[in-house]
Amino acid sequence: MAPQMIFVNLPVKDLDVSKAFYEKLGYTINPQFSDETAACVVISDTIFVMLLTEEKFGTFTAPGKTIADASATTQVLLTLSAESREKTDELADRALEVGGGPAKEPMDMGFMYGRSFADPDGHHWEVFWMDPAATQG
Repeated sequence: MAPQMIFVNLPVKDLDVSKAFYEKLGYTINPQFSDETAACVVISDTIFVMLLTEEKFGTFTAPGKTIADASATTQVLLTLSAESREKTDELADRALEVGGGPAKEPMDMGFMYGRSFADPDGHHWEVFWMDPAATQG
């Protein structure tokens, strides 16, 4: 059985700004699934973020539902793992340097460490590292 993939769809106000932000984080855009209304950001072999203009995003939602403004509301927390505390800091720091905004203070529980940031549209991203020994009971 092939690994299951996830495609996270996010509405964006300015597709070019959002694409540039994710590219500056080190991710690539898959042109096969991108056009003037959408961009497929490749996070890993199984994780993809579909950046969709608000108009395009609206064509996928249920009739009558409004699109949340991520800069004013939180609907979802998007969380990525990192291979170390240092990699956690690298991604969060880079996000803040290239146009992301702060989301909340770092979390340090010793065995688990996390940082957060908001992308240009206000979508809340978390990056965390967990000591492998802590997951083995």
